[in-house]
Amino acid sequence: MNFWILPLLAFLTYSDSNFLPNLPMEKEYKFSEKPSWSDEFDTNGLPDTSKWGYDVGSPYNGWGNNELQYYTDARPENVMISEGVLNIIARKEDYKGLGYTSTRLVSKGKGDFLYGRFVVRAKVPQGRGTWPAAWMLPTDWTYGNWPASGEIDILEHVGYDQDVVHITVHTGDYNHSIGTQKGAKKKIQNATTEFHEYRVDWTPDYIRGFVDNEQIFNFPNERKGSGSWPFDGRFHWLLNLAIGGNWGGAEGVDDAIFPAVYQIDYVRVFDLLNP
Repeated sequence: MNFWILPLLAFLTYSDSNFLPNLPMEKEYKFSEKPSWSDEFDTNGLPDTSKWGYDVGSPYNGWGNNELQYYTDARPENVMISEGVLNIIARKEDYKGLGYTSTRLVSKGKGDFLYGRFVVRAKVPQGRGTWPAAWMLPTDWTYGNWPASGEIDILEHVGYDQDVVHITVHTGDYNHSIGTQKGAKKKIQNATTEFHEYRVDWTPDYIRGFVDNEQIFNFPNERKGSGSWPFDGRFHWLLNLAIGGNWGGAEGVDDAIFPAVYQIDYVRVFDLLNP
């Protein structure tokens, strides 16, 4: 090393803060130890109507994923709590002009949240053509129709890609329709035969995703406006099992798998303590 470089290095080491931009520090957040809203699915029968409603109808209602099922309303053949577990059941049957039935539960108007820790413990169904999800949509759609007002996917799985689970977000700037999707996936053991815990921590500064307490995803608030961060308003839960569609049906549907059952042990929401 040339000796004239040493004084320069010493100067830079001493005063390097003068040359660095003022980057914001990512704040670490804390959450309540006990859930402020939850469903443990401990009472047999249909889901609790004080916490859950239903999206009813077909993909032709404008949901846009070209799925094959008709979502029914409080139909025991498609949704039932038994032995402490919520069962969302997809069946192959002719129903209102479609060939499959299933259920899509929503907490809109019954459980709407701004920030927090969101946890679901679930076992996804096995079989080509299934597309289970636990996710969140905006309650108020402040910034316009999808994807402008955002979407948070806590768990997605497609049956043709066995044991690979996904956590993603969708915004106006970041979504699959323009090739800018932000998300993460992880191959885990026994996603269809054992329960696993899926979690999202949503704060003003970031959305982080976890599988069995291992972080696999981080989406920071870039502070570039609602195009990249529409996550400053209320969102609500959705729990559903779709059949086919643009993603779930990319390799067809195996009709030998029905009835297909998506099981959920609990959903829990923990408050953000230091927003």
